[in-house]
Amino acid sequence: MAVLTEAPRRGVLLRILPSALYSGRSTAVLERTFLTYSHAWMLFVSGVFEPLFYLMAFQLGFGKLVGEVVGPGGQAMSYVAFVAPGLLAASAMNGAILDSTYNLFFKLKYAKLYDAMLATPIGPLDIALGEVGWSVLRGGIYSATFLGVMTVMGLPGSWWALLMIPAALLIAMAFSAIGIVLVTFLRSVSQFDYINLVLMPLFLFSTTFYPLSVYPAGIQWIVQVFPLYHGIELMRGLSAGVLSWGMAGNVAYLVALAAVGIYASSKRFGKLLLR
Repeated sequence: MAVLTEAPRRGVLLRILPSALYSGRSTAVLERTFLTYSHAWMLFVSGVFEPLFYLMAFQLGFGKLVGEVVGPGGQAMSYVAFVAPGLLAASAMNGAILDSTYNLFFKLKYAKLYDAMLATPIGPLDIALGEVGWSVLRGGIYSATFLGVMTVMGLPGSWWALLMIPAALLIAMAFSAIGIVLVTFLRSVSQFDYINLVLMPLFLFSTTFYPLSVYPAGIQWIVQVFPLYHGIELMRGLSAGVLSWGMAGNVAYLVALAAVGIYASSKRFGKLLLR
């Protein structure tokens, strides 16, 4: 009697997408990046300290001059407790953009790493998922460290603050995916100035340092379009323990941004490298 063996199970994406686009090997891209950073761990660790220096500066310096501000739900909170979640969100954004723009541009344009990858069964979507996955992993480590320092300083006002880590991962995923799309359109290193031209206003005007109410009504609508604004609102509500239905909208915005970015980046990789 012939022995029947069960066919190996295949993931949903493997059943739906063509093999030229996705082969289920995105973890190989993630593993390659991890092994690379294991030989340059100082570059990785140094990214932990920048947001911490910001936090300490507000705790020991400027924060003593401001006093209390109005936080989520109209409750009063110290200025340092108000700024800290915004810095955490901005840290997740900056870390994701660094990995998905500067580093990715070098691998794409100079090292020709992705040309070599696509000569294997790895597809464009595998590359996009692998690069986004690394940014999320890196952002998670930074976020956990930052949240630990916030906890030692007594800044979180609720156990809901533990959810700031997955929130930071979502922010990193969204910005990493969009960053990959943008970098596929760049032709030279000098064009990174355009990305910096966008990041600086996002950092300064997405309510990182002051509430939305300080803006005129017309400007408030513009600020609420910024993706970092949604990340900061989500972080700030979790840190204070004040939950609202608006936070579900913040999550939906970031999830949609990540999905669009991952899809568009895989299409761009395919167009650039599979010709």
